Amino acid sequence: MTLWSGRFSRPMSRALWELSESFSFDHVLYAHDIVGSRAHVRGLARAGLLTGEEASELDRVLVAIEGEFAAGTFARHDQDEDVHMAIERRATELAGPIGARLHTARSRNDQVATTLRLFTRDALSALGHEVLDLVDVLVELGERYEGAYLPGYTHLQRAQPVLLAHHLDAHAWALLRDVDRLADTRTRLNVSPLGAGALAGTSLAIDPSATASWLGFREPFANSMDAVSDRDFVAETLSSVALLGVHLSRMGEELVLWTTAEFGFASLGDDFTTGSSMLPHKKNSDVAELARGKSGRMVGNLVSLLTTLKGLPLSYNRDLQEDKEPLFDSLTQASLVVTAIAGAYRSLTFHATVAQRAAHDELLGAIDIAERLVADGMPFRLAHDLVGRAVGDAVAGGIPLSDVVAATEQLATYGDVFEEGYTLASRRSPGAAGPAALPAQRVRLEAARVRARSSLAPITPVLPSL
Repeated sequence: MTLWSGRFSRPMSRALWELSESFSFDHVLYAHDIVGSRAHVRGLARAGLLTGEEASELDRVLVAIEGEFAAGTFARHDQDEDVHMAIERRATELAGPIGARLHTARSRNDQVATTLRLFTRDALSALGHEVLDLVDVLVELGERYEGAYLPGYTHLQRAQPVLLAHHLDAHAWALLRDVDRLADTRTRLNVSPLGAGALAGTSLAIDPSATASWLGFREPFANSMDAVSDRDFVAETLSSVALLGVHLSRMGEELVLWTTAEFGFASLGDDFTTGSSMLPHKKNSDVAELARGKSGRMVGNLVSLLTTLKGLPLSYNRDLQEDKEPLFDSLTQASLVVTAIAGAYRSLTFHATVAQRAAHDELLGAIDIAERLVADGMPFRLAHDLVGRAVGDAVAGGIPLSDVVAATEQLATYGDVFEEGYTLASRRSPGAAGPAALPAQRVRLEAARVRARSSLAPITPVLPSL
C-alpha cells in the first residue's frame, strides 16, 4: 500500500513503479532520514501531537531501524518506493498504530529536502577533509625534495625554472579554493526545510525553529514553497565538485606527462601504476588518466541537474528525484579520485637531476638578460627586442645562446645569467618561484590550510532527551 492509496482505486502499474522507485539508490540516505525523523518526533511531542510515551516509543523504533540498516539486515518490502517510505513502513510494523503518527505535520517534500541537506552537509565536510589531505601530501612532497626544480611551462613550452615546491603549491592553492567553495556551499545549504510540508506549511502547532536547531541547521526556512523546491544547494555542490574535478584532471595530465620517457621527471610507485595485457615492459600511470577522465563525468552531472531544474515551476515536482543520482555519483567519484591521486603523489619519485637538466636550457635565461638591461635603464620593449634577436640568431645558427650573448657588445656583460641556478635564484619577488620567496609563501599557505580546516568544523545534530 502506498502512502496515498486512499485516493486511488487501482494500484500503481508496474511500469510506473519501475520508473518511480528510488530505494535502489536513495537507501544511502537512511541515517540522515532517521535523524531528521527523530528530530521531527521531538517536535511533535513538543507541540502536544504525541505523548511522551508515544514519542519515546517512536524514537526507540527509529534507532532500531537505523541499526538494521547499519547491520545490513533491513528487509525492503516490495512496495517500499523509497528509503523514506521504507523507514515509515518499518516503524509502523515495529510500533503498531503509533508508527502511523510519524508523518504527522510532515510531507515527503519537506522530509526529502531535509534529509538531502543533512546528507550533503556531511558529504561536503568529508570531501573537504579529503582534499585537505591531498594538500598535505603536496606540501610534504615539496619538502621531501627541498631545493629541487624543473622548467615551468606556458603553452607546454619551457618558460622559466621553478622550484618543485612552488609548482606543487600552485596545485595546493587551487585545491584550497575548492575547499573554500565546498565549505561555502555547506554554510549556504545549512537551512532547515522541515515544517514546510508539501508546499504551504501546516495548520498544526509545530515549531520549525526548534527542529532546525536540534539538527544543527543555522535557521529554519523562511518560505515554505522555496523550502521544498530549492535544489540550489545540489547544483552548487555539483558545481564545486566539477571544478575540483577540473583541478584533479590538470594534476592527472601533469603526472601523465612527467612519467613519460620523453619527460622523465618522475615515476609513480608500482602500487599506483598498471601494466599492459600485451606489452611486458609497460608501466602506465592509469591513476592519473582516470583522474583526467572522471572530471568529464563530474561536469556532466552538473549539466544534467541544471538541465532538469531549468524548466520547473514552483513548487515541488517529481523531476527533483533526478537530483540524487548525479549528486551521489559526483561525490563518490570525487572522493575516489582525491584519495587515489593523494596516494599517487605520496608514491612519487621525483627525478631531480633530469628535471634540473631540462631547466638549464639556456633559452630560459633570456628574460633575466632583458630584466638586467631594464635595471640598467633600458626600456623593457627595447630590451625584449634586443634579447629576442639574440635568441633568434642562436636558434637559426644552432649555436648556444651564451655564445651569441658573449659576441654581442650590448649583452656581453650579462653572461653570468647562464650559470647554474642563476635564473631560479633571480625569481625573488613576492609569490615568485625562487628560493628567496618560498618561506613567506609557506607561511601564507600554512595559514590558509588552518583556515580551511576550521571552515569544515563538524556540524552535529544534538537531539534533546525525551
